[in-house]
Amino acid sequence: MTPFHKMHGLGNDFVVVDERAERYGLTPARIAALADRHRGIGCDQFVVLQPATRDGADVLVRFFNADGTEAGACGNASRCVAALLWRQEGRRETVLQTRAGLLPARVDDAGVVTVDMGRPALDWRDVPLARAADTLHLPLAGDPAAASMGNPHATFFLDDMLDLDPVVAGPLLEHDPLFPERANIGFAHVRSRTELRLRVWERGSGLTLACGSGACAAVVNAVRRGLVERTCTVGMDGGALSVSWRAQDDPGEGGHVLMTGPATVSFVGTFDPEGYPS
Repeated sequence: MTPFHKMHGLGNDFVVVDERAERYGLTPARIAALADRHRGIGCDQFVVLQPATRDGADVLVRFFNADGTEAGACGNASRCVAALLWRQEGRRETVLQTRAGLLPARVDDAGVVTVDMGRPALDWRDVPLARAADTLHLPLAGDPAAASMGNPHATFFLDDMLDLDPVVAGPLLEHDPLFPERANIGFAHVRSRTELRLRVWERGSGLTLACGSGACAAVVNAVRRGLVERTCTVGMDGGALSVSWRAQDDPGEGGHVLMTGPATVSFVGTFDPEGYPS
């Protein structure tokens, strides 16, 4: 039997499996089956912990979308991993090795987690886009902006959150030919210079209650357009995150995006991997 933790960050939920001591045969097909909410455990993303392979990292973290495809980073899941290691090993600070790079995280006395998500990638090649384009004004109806926070994001800025339905527009935009690796699609409304309202259609998972990397991308894109200050509260269906995009000349964290919010253990359990497709 395979042990797991079910966790969530603002309702964005994850199955976390620790493979640092033992591998459990988690193929993409098996992960997709386990992520199914009717026939599996159910989650927005599946998270696998493995031994770190880079100097300075404490754990290798792999993120999988609900369809079994692998993602580069996940902000809410990163907070959950940091919180789990704090609970299990007493780590107040930990460094997560991800496909997006090394992400330092720290947990405060109340269990609130801050993750340094690194610097956003803003060049069209790095998002990536299929062809050269201005990432501040993509050549798509609705004039979205794009940024990568370890995974590709396009942010639409709406006068009213009812102007676009994420469930209708999200799947079409996720698969637009402009995004060769698909994209997470954010629908944002600027409430003030320090507050955004956001909903995100996540590639491979659909509409989620919260998206940490999407919140970071939305703030980055809003700052680039002069719509908000560099530190914002981002309200989503599942709750709010604090996101701060540090100025380039800030010592130590220049240009980095810091994301702060809660992480919760829902329950722990076991599953039989042989009961799911390989």
